[in-house]
Amino acid sequence: MVKGAAPRCLDGRQRSSTLPRLTDKVFTDLAIWMTGFGVLIGLIFPPFCLLLGLPAAQVLDPVFYLATLSAGLIVGAVNYALARMVVGRRLRQLADRMNRVQAQLVEAHTSGDWSGCNPLACALPVDSRDEVGTSAAAFNSLITTLARSHHIETATRGFAQIVASHLDLDELGRDALAAAVSDTGASAGLLLVERAGSMEPLSSLGISDPEQVSSNSLVAEVLRSGQIKILDVDTELVIDSVLVKQMARQVVIAPLMFKGVPLGAMVLASVEPFSPSVALLVRHFQTDLGLALSNALSHDRLERLAALDPLTDAYNRRFGLVRLQEEFGRSMRVSGPLGVLMVDLDHFKAVNDTYGHLVGDRVLRAAAAAIRRVTREGDVLIRYGGEEFLVVVPGAGIEDVRELAERVRRAVAATEVMDGERRISVTASVGASTYPEHDVSSALELVEVADAALYASKESGRDRVTMA
Repeated sequence: MVKGAAPRCLDGRQRSSTLPRLTDKVFTDLAIWMTGFGVLIGLIFPPFCLLLGLPAAQVLDPVFYLATLSAGLIVGAVNYALARMVVGRRLRQLADRMNRVQAQLVEAHTSGDWSGCNPLACALPVDSRDEVGTSAAAFNSLITTLARSHHIETATRGFAQIVASHLDLDELGRDALAAAVSDTGASAGLLLVERAGSMEPLSSLGISDPEQVSSNSLVAEVLRSGQIKILDVDTELVIDSVLVKQMARQVVIAPLMFKGVPLGAMVLASVEPFSPSVALLVRHFQTDLGLALSNALSHDRLERLAALDPLTDAYNRRFGLVRLQEEFGRSMRVSGPLGVLMVDLDHFKAVNDTYGHLVGDRVLRAAAAAIRRVTREGDVLIRYGGEEFLVVVPGAGIEDVRELAERVRRAVAATEVMDGERRISVTASVGASTYPEHDVSSALELVEVADAALYASKESGRDRVTMA
């Protein structure tokens, strides 16, 4: 562009190839040009008749001239009237719809109700293949784009409010995924989060096998590239392991990152092709969800640190007893069994006195790891105090608790800690109680029963299990 030159844009003052404007009204200009054209035709028609050989006396007669001029004026007037009827009516319709949309926009901004401002209510019929039809189509495209922009703005604002209101990781995953599926029109969705170097499902809606999707190579590729990937799925083809309960036509995989660090991924699948705006919408979701996920993961890590005993990685007493209360309440509600083990390392003071507290700490860690190895997934290991551990066993009856207690006792006895050339091992005494076999009204009473059984194990020789 030449320096100082005016930019090329849609400016009414810009030169064009159309006829010059005579007034500030298009149809007035049209009337003038059509009238002038009619007069011109009326003036040149008599000389044209002479060329055809008509008698000059008749052609050059003033009456004949007046008749041709009148005919030209009438044709111009009829053309103008027809233009007003055909083109003017359509332009008035377009103007009316524009005014209607403008009024609805003002009303929507005031009331917050955007239901009346939608393409279905405001669209013009496109019933001609000319400039008028093109104008109607452009107007329809404009209001569709306006509606889409408003949807993106509303969805983005609502999504940001949802994710900003949660610090709990599970709640964030559940509500964010539900909002993303709803706003994009997806049929199914999955949120994955990175933990310990691998992707794990955080929340799932309608996905057949979330675990399989989390290990999919496409997810890993998206995380490496940092770019959204939209897959078109053939109706006869299942791509890798991106499976939903219904056959998907399109799948969107978006990385969730914060400051360039991948935190997880969002997978959305639809049985129909996504709208053209879904990529833009997902990009907005990425930004908000990446920040919220970073905050939630930090909060989750802090909660874990606060809940865990730093030496043994078992729950500390405070948080462990909260978990015990939750499991006891659940057992009471569903009339299900609950077991409790009290585990105490035998003669542990002698280990500290003989080998020192650093070796004693290593023995405690090894014993906790041994107990954790033989417990089931879902069992809760708590460092109750000093060298005492509490194991909460949900859903376990008397025989299951007895068998687990024996496994714990044997696992501790088989554990050795090396201190130079010396092998250090300890044994454990175990007391166990079960609900509802023991008629207790609180979780702490169940612990007291198990503690009494532990005392009995100590009194009867240690390294043994006593069922209350």
